[in-house]
Amino acid sequence: MVEEEITSISVGEFETIPQLLASSESVQLAFVLLIIGLIVIGIVYHKFSHWVKSQKFNYTRPHISRFVRKAILPFFAIALVSSINVYIQTTELFDEENLSLDIDVLDPAEKFAKILNSINILVIGWTISHLIPIALTKRDKSILEKEDYENWKDMRGFSDDDDLFHKCFKWSPPQTTPYDMKDDEFQKHIQTEKGLKFLEEYHTSKGLPVGSYDKLDEEPFEKWKKSERKKYEKYYKNCITGKNQTGQKLIPGTSPDEIYPIDVWREQKRQNNYDPLIPSSRPPGYAKKLKAGVPKSAKQIIPIGIFVVTILGVVTWWGIDLVVLATATGGMALGIGLALKETMENYFAYIMIKKDKVIKEGDRITLPSGYNGLVYKITPRVTYIRNGLNESLAIIPTKQIVSEEIINFTKEFKLVPAIIEVGVSYLNDPVQVNAILMKIGKRAMREVKDAQGNHLARQKRCPYLDEHKQSCGCDKEIHVDVGEPVVRFNSFNDSALDFALRVFVRDYGAQFKMKSEMRVIMYEEFKKYDIRIPWPIRTVYQGDEKREAGEIGKFDKVRNQVVKEYGTKETDGAAEEE
Repeated sequence: MVEEEITSISVGEFETIPQLLASSESVQLAFVLLIIGLIVIGIVYHKFSHWVKSQKFNYTRPHISRFVRKAILPFFAIALVSSINVYIQTTELFDEENLSLDIDVLDPAEKFAKILNSINILVIGWTISHLIPIALTKRDKSILEKEDYENWKDMRGFSDDDDLFHKCFKWSPPQTTPYDMKDDEFQKHIQTEKGLKFLEEYHTSKGLPVGSYDKLDEEPFEKWKKSERKKYEKYYKNCITGKNQTGQKLIPGTSPDEIYPIDVWREQKRQNNYDPLIPSSRPPGYAKKLKAGVPKSAKQIIPIGIFVVTILGVVTWWGIDLVVLATATGGMALGIGLALKETMENYFAYIMIKKDKVIKEGDRITLPSGYNGLVYKITPRVTYIRNGLNESLAIIPTKQIVSEEIINFTKEFKLVPAIIEVGVSYLNDPVQVNAILMKIGKRAMREVKDAQGNHLARQKRCPYLDEHKQSCGCDKEIHVDVGEPVVRFNSFNDSALDFALRVFVRDYGAQFKMKSEMRVIMYEEFKKYDIRIPWPIRTVYQGDEKREAGEIGKFDKVRNQVVKEYGTKETDGAAEEE
């Protein structure tokens, strides 16, 4: 039935085109010249595009470069087609030869002009469909650039700025004593240059700076943009001159890219906390590989939609009934849809995951099977989950993410408890043990850091603020009160008093390093204060309790000092589950 409907579809005026071409050698020659011209334009465009990609402005002005490369081809194509159309209309090409065509509506010249106009419409549609995404991408990059500027202000300049921030802004001290500071201390600082610098770096217990900044430049944003472009110019020069880690001269226009365009350069800096980007520090094509498997955005789908609409418009202009065409192809579409049922379920699950941000690459999740790992890559067909110790890779249908129960340890907030359980001797005072464990927890929050010097523990106030340094971010993204370690006296065990020490860390993986470091600190502190961990064995006791109590009592003074310093108070609202 479907085949009968397809064969009965009217092709409109398209059926007269072969008659038109067969009726005139001049028309055939014009078509041949048109095709040859388009092929030549295509070859020239390919060479021109390759030349543009190798030029400096392709890296410093990537959006303009893409605009030129997308616009130059249709410009010459339209010029060629329009020239042939003008030539046909201004000459007596169709009058000189006897064209016996049975055409009711249009004469041969009009028919030929309609063919050329259709080509122009398709070329214009293709051009618009590719230029609009470039404009939208440029807008998005401009928004990100403004966000970078705001981050630059919050950070009071980047590390490679040559103190540009203080050339654009001047700090003014507060008129009244800041929160958490005494009046005499404030008056002492405000009278000296060193003290003013101290106040500029000072943060309150809430992590807020004091004072305000006044603009020294009318357009600090523009000055910052020029500075960033100068940095990129230096990066580009170092790439092509060989002043990089490998000493190799990187070649512009190669594939995969060896040199980052300025928008990719900014993106890479953004991901690395705006640290200077070292040429050749990553393998060629590194940035492109990071985006492999990333879902297509609306900007990438727009060209297809616009061009399909253009084609449908041209088809309708030529008299083809779209309703009949849609009806005829509906049966085939239904059959294909049933055959691709699983594929379509995975694809729409993929769209839902990306739209609702159910999970994303890098999230730590647990599957219904109990498999625990990091989301490595999400595709429209399958999702890859990498084991935390890199020992295996789970590959599951993407639809399983939305159709089954998935535990996400990273979604919405980054807060994971690192819990250490320990048993101590019955001869030790629980109050003293509680205080010493509190000291161990506070040491861990202050001392345990990652390779970049950022604290692993989440806390209300970053310890760097007490040193008048910028916060590392350990006091950000906190939704509950986790300002202090939590110590719990859990139970009286057979041979020990069971305690638990809990510190909240920034993500799932950070708990393992925190636990390891806390055990080291715990060993040091227990040894220092003679807090004994009993052997988990049963013995017939024949010792002298008075003697052992006397030995342990020798440390009561120093242990009580710890109690006074750290206490046993809980912070209000500490989140926990018994």
